[in-house]
Amino acid sequence: MAHPKRKISKTRRNKRRTHDKAKLPTIAICQTTGMPHLWHRAYEYEGNIYYKGKVIMSFDQE
Repeated sequence: MAHPKRKISKTRRNKRRTHDKAKLPTIAICQTTGMPHLWHRAYEYEGNIYYKGKVIMSFDQE
């Protein structure tokens, strides 16, 4: 197994880790319903499930 020849400084280590931070999820607004939702996710609105502005599943209460 490989071993480092020299100690990695705190500054160098932290520079490498700057890209590992958590990012906020992207929120989209549906053109059909006006509801905010996560990108590429289905969401529920008034008893129906929407994806890309279209009803993909309907739960009619009859």
